[in-house]
Amino acid sequence: MAATPNRQRIVNQLLSTPPRRGEEHEGTNGKAEPRPVLEQFLYAVLREGTSRSQADKAYRSLRETFFDWNEIRVSSAREVVEAIRELPRAEARAQRIILFLQEVFETTFSFDLESLHKKGLKEAAKKLNRLEAANDYCVSWVIQQSLGGHALPLDEPTVRVVRRLGLIEPELEDSEAIRTGLEHQVPKAKGSVFTDIVSHLAEEFCHTDQPQCGRCSLGSCCPKMVQAPEPLAAAGRAR
Repeated sequence: MAATPNRQRIVNQLLSTPPRRGEEHEGTNGKAEPRPVLEQFLYAVLREGTSRSQADKAYRSLRETFFDWNEIRVSSAREVVEAIRELPRAEARAQRIILFLQEVFETTFSFDLESLHKKGLKEAAKKLNRLEAANDYCVSWVIQQSLGGHALPLDEPTVRVVRRLGLIEPELEDSEAIRTGLEHQVPKAKGSVFTDIVSHLAEEFCHTDQPQCGRCSLGSCCPKMVQAPEPLAAAGRAR
């Protein structure tokens, strides 16, 4: 377990990790180009538990396959699955996408959630959380990407990486407590970059089984690597 005073050093080193070739962070300050609130929510459904490149590809496929959001709303889950079939749990994601669009349409008679910009962050988060299709990851993603708040979206790969890096207590399970702790360590302006880099580490090196610690740029400061260099490094070479 990393000592608390070392956590900021680990965060700083993590934030200095260069992006993978061909996946440089878009926009200014490492933030992707802005999307409307509704589109950020839909993107978050695709993004949770996957990499940015996977989510980007699935999102483009949705936009190219269907004429507009209403066509997706009235389509079958099977038709939506076909557009995002390369993502894990594609059927569950397709059902949530249709449910979300239906909920928004029944509430606003449109596909526009830009009015949330006029509300405070707490009220906007409450309104999003009331949606049946919403979960903690999607709400945090929208707050971070569209509404200007400091909220770190937490999915299983993210929690796995930050736990191994010692940025959270090993026994901590409550997602709200995990997020609060991380948000105190990660500057608001770097929240989006942090999310992308941790996702990249999870996909490329920090696998659930057989992590490739020997190839990871954070191996020198990762407590898991320091505590058990031989098994983890060997597993990384064997993968």
